[in-house]
This record gives sequence, C-alpha cells and structure tokens, in this order.
Amino acid sequence: MKNKAIIIISSFLILIIFSCNHDKKKTADNTSQPVKPKVIIPVFNADTAYKFVAKQVSFGSRVPNSKAHDKCADYIINILKDYTKNVTIQEYVATAFDGTRLKGKNIIVSFNPDTNNRIFIASHWDSRPFADYDPDEKMHKTPIPGANDGGSGVGILMELTRLLSAKNPPIGVDFILFDVEDYGAPSWAKSDNEDSYCLGSQYWSNNPHKPGYNAKYGILLDMVGAPNPTFSMEATSMYYAPDIMRNVWETAKRIGYAKYFVTDQTSGLIDDHLYINKIKRIPTIDIVHHDNTTKTGFYPFWHTMKDDMTNIDKNTLTLVANLLLTVIYEEN
Repeated sequence: MKNKAIIIISSFLILIIFSCNHDKKKTADNTSQPVKPKVIIPVFNADTAYKFVAKQVSFGSRVPNSKAHDKCADYIINILKDYTKNVTIQEYVATAFDGTRLKGKNIIVSFNPDTNNRIFIASHWDSRPFADYDPDEKMHKTPIPGANDGGSGVGILMELTRLLSAKNPPIGVDFILFDVEDYGAPSWAKSDNEDSYCLGSQYWSNNPHKPGYNAKYGILLDMVGAPNPTFSMEATSMYYAPDIMRNVWETAKRIGYAKYFVTDQTSGLIDDHLYINKIKRIPTIDIVHHDNTTKTGFYPFWHTMKDDMTNIDKNTLTLVANLLLTVIYEEN
C-alpha cells in the first residue's frame, strides 16, 4: 500500500453531501424498507486463504521487474485458472516516479462475463520496494514483505474465486488484482507527484480489460488481514460513493461485524478507488484498515519490514470475506 497522502476535501463539501443525504434519509425513514431475502453464502476457508497469502510472501517482495514478482504472477494466474477459464491478463508498461519502466500485469477474474449487471472487487498484488516507515532508517530502501498490504486482499479474492466457481453468483462479478500500485515516490525523493502511486489502476481505468466495461459499483480491499482491525468510513469513498459505503457498512452491522466496520468518518486517501472514481466513473469504496493510535493513521506495520505473516489473522480474513460474500449473493 502506498504512502497515502490525505486528499483535502473541505468540510463545506462534506457538509453538503451529508445534509443532502440526511434529507433523503428522513424521507426513507417514513417509508417501509424492503426486507432483504436471507441468502446462504458459501463457507469461506480461512486456512486456504491464509496459505494463499503465505505463498505470495514466500516469493519475496513482489516488486515489479523482479524475479519474485514474475514467479508470484505465474502462481496467482495458475491457481485462478484452475478454478475458472475466465481469467484475463492485462499487460502494460508503466513509468515510475524516477523514470523506471515497470512491467505490470493486472489480473482479472470474471463470473457471468456476458451480463451487464455486475460489480467488481479489487486489491493490489505487488508490494512496496521501500520500507520507508520502518523504525530503522537503515531499512528504508529495503522492499517490504507485503503480507497485509497487498497479500491479504489477494488471498481473500483467490479463495473467493474458488467459492464462486462452485456456486455461481446471481450477477456478474469481477475480481481485479491491480499491479504497480505501491511503487510511489518515497519521502526522500522529494516528489510532489501524488499520481506516482496506483499506476495499475490508473492504466485499467483508462484501458479497461473489456471495451465499454462498466459496473454498478466496486469495492477495493487494502490491508484486510491484521488482527482486530477497524474499517472506517473513509472520506474519498464517502465523497464519490456514499450510498454504496453506507449499504456495505449496514450489511456488516446486520451480520454481526459492527465492531469492525465503524461509522467513524476519516480522512480521504489516495488509493486505487480514487482513480476508478475519477477516470472510469464507477462508484467505488475502499475497505481499508484505519488505526487512530498511529501517526500515519494506518495499520501499525504499514510500509515496514514487520508487514509479515506474523501479523495476518485468519479471523480478519474470514469476516471481510463473509461480508463480501453476503454483498455478492444478496445482489440481483
């Protein structure tokens, strides 16, 4: 996950959005709400998802242009193709903040590919080449393991691919694994280019894997494997897709996860969802670990050498996956 700069969204704009939605809510409160039909979701296997995360980490840091990156790509693609034939590999070359030409691969899995009624869920599979927030300054130019920041979301989506292959969803669903997300400029580069991150999602937003591709909405996963997470209502998501975020958070509450999916509204982030919203104009939210006890506001081991398997929790993988499965199978 990148050094996520805060998007300055004025309080004035936020107040306008919330006041408009408040008026809508008052109207909705006076109308009986339809009860969602109870659905039976597939059983998520946390052990399998955990192994998928661990295998990614075992290759080493998945920095673009590295052997570890190539080996991990082959591994992910082969696993996904074992589950479904609808796997698309989108290859491209991106230019990093320092001019380095990076070979990228976005990996897309599609269910019910011929229907226009669809949603997508995304994560990034590359890992950061700089541990620029490690307490030890000597490690700042060392690539991170990227277990939670990248690996956790991919592990969940790999296991969900297995489940959806066995029980076809009621709508079209795409899982998009973005590459070249975390090669953004480190602090010492003195770069003011906020767009140096999320190069894979920027490419996809301008060049979708399928001409004319569209979806009702998208959900991005970022750092979704650490113990006792807090997933807040992040401001970029609330700016572009407030109804989607509220609906997903309400689903989390309904299935017993309100402890983790809190209604605190936190600062906007530069993440893959920003570019999808701005360029592709598909309303997309970010499920991202927020921690108000750290200076960065992120998972304590964000962009450090401690972002390893010791900080991946099967219970967290399960609760995020169960929420996604409920969202998918309740769609119509």
